[in-house]
Amino acid sequence: MAKRGGFPGGMMPGNMNNLMKQAQKMQKQMEETTKALEEKEYEATAGGGVVKVKINGKKEITEVHLEEEVVDKDDIEMLEDLIMAAVNEAIRMQVEDEQSQMGKITGGMGGLGGGFPF
Repeated sequence: MAKRGGFPGGMMPGNMNNLMKQAQKMQKQMEETTKALEEKEYEATAGGGVVKVKINGKKEITEVHLEEEVVDKDDIEMLEDLIMAAVNEAIRMQVEDEQSQMGKITGGMGGLGGGFPF
């Protein structure tokens, strides 16, 4: 004979409330961490430091600095490559930091961006 009533999967009301509180706490921590990450700045260089790029936590470029010796009108392609390398490195640093910080909150469960994996 089948049981009637109760909660699917045998979850008790108290357990569900605890789970919801934990989820709300995790969401608040993720929002606070996201705000803090957006305010951070990341700096990367290329070509031994002749190209320097800074980005913020929103992945927006905030500064590009070129040493005079890297500016060669006959080799613009090299300068473009160095800028691209520095920008990509700064973005990689930001993404790695973001994943690390969010991983501390989610315990490696994933679900970045305010979503939950369950």
